[in-house]
Amino acid sequence: MTDNLITCPKCKEALACYKTPVNEFHNAYSCLGCGFNTSDLVREGEYDIESYEAEMPELFKDIKYVDEEGRVWYPNVVNVEGLGTVFANGGSKEDWQWCAIKSVLLTEEEKETTRFKGKTHKSDSKTLENFGQGGYFEACDYIGLFDVNDNG
Repeated sequence: MTDNLITCPKCKEALACYKTPVNEFHNAYSCLGCGFNTSDLVREGEYDIESYEAEMPELFKDIKYVDEEGRVWYPNVVNVEGLGTVFANGGSKEDWQWCAIKSVLLTEEEKETTRFKGKTHKSDSKTLENFGQGGYFEACDYIGLFDVNDNG
């Protein structure tokens, strides 16, 4: 399958937004430029936004974006076992940024605790980095999301 990259309807960055079919009528959108995502199914006035946002952090609700077609865009959270986490962090619409924290292997002692049962990695607070509001791609790169392993 070929990647379908389009100009992002939110940030307008060319060929930065993945457009993925959900079904024959609707698509999902995830932008590597701005770090926001949406779906044709999540539209103001057509979707129960209030219920959808009930469990969301206040920041996500504050920085959501509604595009020209009424789709509601929210910040993406990337959490990859063994790599790390990328997330929007801050106190308000004016004061937020993309952050990333790398994962490290658990010690044998940690693996035995109930807190980490079944896990192999944990977040390493010493690696927390801030990337600014335009730094989503850089934050993903920081945790190694784009590293290619060629085992062939």
